[in-house]
Amino acid sequence: MILGKCPYCEDGQIEVRDKEVRGKKVKLYACSNAHWKTEDGEMFELEENASCDFKIWQNSLAKYGKWLSYKEVRELLLDETIKVELLSKKYGKKIYYNKYITLNREYGVSVIWDELP
Repeated sequence: MILGKCPYCEDGQIEVRDKEVRGKKVKLYACSNAHWKTEDGEMFELEENASCDFKIWQNSLAKYGKWLSYKEVRELLLDETIKVELLSKKYGKKIYYNKYITLNREYGVSVIWDELP
């Protein structure tokens, strides 16, 4: 499945790849020009023939109670910043709050903690 055009290279398309990390199935949204290898199923490195490094793990915001959907990744590819609902379990209470996330070359996505103007 193709989600959109890669924002980091000219001819790449973002595709959905099924991966298994620590025994759990998770989606990797990666550029068609990014080729990843792993020896232990946890650490993924770019292969020598890769010409792009775009990747977003579906569970990259899991510590905030958020797994990224296809729709959200498509929106990120178009707008580069989107609003999402996150979850905090501070003091044993569930608190939902909205924050913006943006593309980040190193981590896939980043939360913008300061409010946008």
